[in-house]
Amino acid sequence: MKPTALRFALVFIQLAVGLLCNASELFVAAFEDSSSLSDWSKSGAESDSFAISSGALRITQPNPGGTAVCRQEIPIDGPVPELVTLSAKIKAENVSEKPNHHNGVKVMLVVETDRGIEYPQLSLPDKSFDWSTAKRSIRLPRDTRKLTLSLGLEKCTGTVWFDKVRIDLGRMQSKAKQLGTPFRGHNLPRLRGVMHGPDFDEKSFEDLAAWGANQIRWQLNWTPMKPAEQWAKDLDAYDDWLDSILDDTDKAVDACEKYRIAMLLDLHCPPGGRGEGGVCRMFQEKQYQDKFLDIWRKLATRYKGRDIIYAYDLINEPVEPGLLPDGLLDWRELATEATKAIRQIDPGKPVVFEPGPWGSCNGFDEMVPLDVNRVIYSFHMYQPHSFTHQFQQKDRYPNGLVYPGKVDGVYWDRAKLLESMKPALDFERDFNVPIYVGEFSAIRWAPDESAYRYLIDLIELFEQQRWDWSYHAFREFHGWSVEHSTNEREKTPTVTPTKREQLLRKWFALSEQFKRASGSGRQE
Repeated sequence: MKPTALRFALVFIQLAVGLLCNASELFVAAFEDSSSLSDWSKSGAESDSFAISSGALRITQPNPGGTAVCRQEIPIDGPVPELVTLSAKIKAENVSEKPNHHNGVKVMLVVETDRGIEYPQLSLPDKSFDWSTAKRSIRLPRDTRKLTLSLGLEKCTGTVWFDKVRIDLGRMQSKAKQLGTPFRGHNLPRLRGVMHGPDFDEKSFEDLAAWGANQIRWQLNWTPMKPAEQWAKDLDAYDDWLDSILDDTDKAVDACEKYRIAMLLDLHCPPGGRGEGGVCRMFQEKQYQDKFLDIWRKLATRYKGRDIIYAYDLINEPVEPGLLPDGLLDWRELATEATKAIRQIDPGKPVVFEPGPWGSCNGFDEMVPLDVNRVIYSFHMYQPHSFTHQFQQKDRYPNGLVYPGKVDGVYWDRAKLLESMKPALDFERDFNVPIYVGEFSAIRWAPDESAYRYLIDLIELFEQQRWDWSYHAFREFHGWSVEHSTNEREKTPTVTPTKREQLLRKWFALSEQFKRASGSGRQE
């Protein structure tokens, strides 16, 4: 079957029960016979590596480290579609371990722009798996000038089958209820705060109150985080760790009540920890999903009636595998079940939901709201990552990166920051839901006070959108500290407040202190 003609119209139908997005087809390939491959170019293997078998494209790659890929250009004859969904049915047999996370089974778009090339692709496992459907939404740059679809095996041996490969216009999930009444999650004009924890120090709460902060994202975090990703596989050890930090959490709740600082309780370390690529093991083994639900029942029971905890952040920066094992819930389903479990104990308690992967803003393109109410939707803002985390790439950027300025070939300024947050803006508009920025930061020693300028632009953008926000982080890693200078070698706070500290304090000073729940702000 030849690909359908290019169509760019997005059809939106407003229903009484909600918003329905009818995504039009951009491209469809169903491999029915040998003529189906006539428009595809092939590379990296012998021609007999590509065949039509039982109504599917079969690609075999027998050479270790070799590649077998077929490609087809997707014509763009009009305006570039803003959002597309790439999907395919895939089966794999004896696929060898991929040397890098981006190798292996390929269902990928090659997006050529005036600024360079991007390679968004489906996240797929190696080894063997039966027929499964994988999909993701992709936001295309405005200056896209060429779009190519690639299918195959890269730097791996094995056999893979493809069927029903599609590119559709619009959001990955098609329908959801649009809230009729806005829900804030609290009864204040704005929450402005920081991320802190898990070790309690009352002086930190006293100082935050003096600064004017009215919110804290208290993290239940097992440190050091990297080894904890493995320790968390042992559920007895996980229970011991959680119990060990709840005494400090109790003290933090008491301090929040004393200083009238609203607390968001954040489960930062998932049961089971994380595996390759940061994938949460609770999306790979049922025992960890069961433990996740048990944890939230435990926390809801312990803190029921403590209104200073205005919401529960269900998990920090979730990451799912490309294909979910049978019998497991995906993140949206698991979060829904956790919310229901919490509300059996503490009715109406708001929850915070972060999209995957990693709580990124782009995750909003691939989801619709949960099927429960009183949910706050959150993302973490570290774009451009090479700038905010340049301490991790000193060999690549020995002289540092500045803001505003070019980062990885793209000029980043306030307009570009706003553009990068468009998935959240669209999600908020389409579904009338609250958005909360749970983390944002930049390394303090970015050259020429760049972190300060970056924070100015971000906070002003958050304020323009009336979004609540939490700075990452307060009295944790000194690299994020606003109390330390821009000199990396200086490891103690400055005597005179830095520009970054003054910036936070300026905005905190505009905040109202937390009020006890009065029923206002509740979403029916």
